[in-house]
Amino acid sequence: MADGTGGPNLAVLEALDSARTQMYHMKAIVIAGMGFFTDAYDLFCISTVSKLLGRIYYQPLDSTEKKPGALSLSANNMVIGVALVGTLMGQLVFGYFGDKLGRKRVYGVTLVLMAACAIASGLSFGHTRRAVIGTLCFFRFWLGFGIGGDYPLSATIMSEYSNKKTRGAFIAAVFAMQGVGIIFAGLVSMIVSSIFLHYNPAPSFKANPNLSRQLPAADYVWRIILMIGAVPAVATFYWRMKMPETARYTAIIDGNAKQAASDMQKVLAVEIEAEQEKLAKFNAANNYPLLSVEFARRHGLHLIGTATTWFLLDIAFYSQNLTQKDIFPAMRLVDNAADVNALKEMFQISKAMFLVALLGTFPGYWVTVALIDKMGRYVV
Repeated sequence: MADGTGGPNLAVLEALDSARTQMYHMKAIVIAGMGFFTDAYDLFCISTVSKLLGRIYYQPLDSTEKKPGALSLSANNMVIGVALVGTLMGQLVFGYFGDKLGRKRVYGVTLVLMAACAIASGLSFGHTRRAVIGTLCFFRFWLGFGIGGDYPLSATIMSEYSNKKTRGAFIAAVFAMQGVGIIFAGLVSMIVSSIFLHYNPAPSFKANPNLSRQLPAADYVWRIILMIGAVPAVATFYWRMKMPETARYTAIIDGNAKQAASDMQKVLAVEIEAEQEKLAKFNAANNYPLLSVEFARRHGLHLIGTATTWFLLDIAFYSQNLTQKDIFPAMRLVDNAADVNALKEMFQISKAMFLVALLGTFPGYWVTVALIDKMGRYVV
């Protein structure tokens, strides 16, 4: 018999596709989903602190200036966007090594990189604007590089553990953790800023421009928020290293049917036969490079269609989530910057971001989880 891709059916793949939904699937959703949670928190928490950075490091020299300090256009674009540049490069590099070295090993590397760079971003050395913003951008780039690897690997891991019946819902649930990460970016920023605001009251910018900056407390706040992003990365690393490599990788790419069967029988309630000879025939029928006519024939249309629609979606998704702080004043979700102090402004921005994600982004993810296997991918 042949499977949908060519070559004989493999017992290990059939067992994974037909396995009943069980607790280990839920565990895999949480662990892979925490990768997306961490990605979203690290990418979008910068939106809650960027205006605070402007007040701290770009205070206007003219005492008659009627607006608080703000990042210059170039500095703002770098601080907000540099992680996305790193993400693009990380996806290409870690995607390649994920196939060469295995999902588990490379996923672990991305999480360690993310944790280290989240901490380093908060430490951002120096006291001058050039030193702080420069080192912040440097570490945010490498943070994005790690996120770029984690992002596709989390989805791939969940896909390779899933059964056919609920694969759409499982993968959508992993992606939905991105919405939770955005919510927590706003929530954590609200909590941290409110605590420091309580113990460091200050007049508004209009009343006293210098005291309204709330130094040194305000300088601690943005650093703490960025460094908190290391916590879920470290927790995810621990639990991910306790999971075996995915059986699809071990069998199809690593060529070890016996190990794949053994790994899956330890974590899933399925009986799997190790078929080394049949695996060799399967791999022979599916051995073609990415840049080949055979790949284009089998998967080219799917790849182009998915990539282009995802690209267009991300233009709207990331631009909206990273720049919404500049839209909130026009929507009257926050007070005029001159009428509040630094931490009050940050609290209001964080609250608005939290509410938008909670009432808009979050429900959309979970409606998709509920409907994707019932209505189909195209309709949803």
